[in-house]
Amino acid sequence: MDYLYYLGNASLTLRVVQYLNRHQTFPISFITVIHQVDGWVVRVKMSQKLTPQQAGDFHAFMSELGVAYQPGIPLKMALWALETGQPIVEVMQRYQTAIVSHGCPDRTEIEEFREQFIQGLGYCPETLA
Repeated sequence: MDYLYYLGNASLTLRVVQYLNRHQTFPISFITVIHQVDGWVVRVKMSQKLTPQQAGDFHAFMSELGVAYQPGIPLKMALWALETGQPIVEVMQRYQTAIVSHGCPDRTEIEEFREQFIQGLGYCPETLA
């Protein structure tokens, strides 16, 4: 079961990761976090179907923070490449996308990406707030 959402900034993305880390009952296979110029894409792949209660709770939480997302062909291909185990760096180069995290949800990867990006720019864009 796949859940794909678009979020407006890094703080919302961090909230999703924190939520998933707190709710260990979700059968998470992996999470992919991608930064785009105008926001963030978060894919949550479940290893099995959620119960109706779990699915409703998860969908309600995610809908408060973002919107369900339908990616274009290049992003679909990048997500597929990651799922098949291709190296993250190769996927980023091939599909020109910034993959911040893939696998277990990790706040530190997102926070480090944000800090390095801001340091390189010299200011904080809205999507990194």
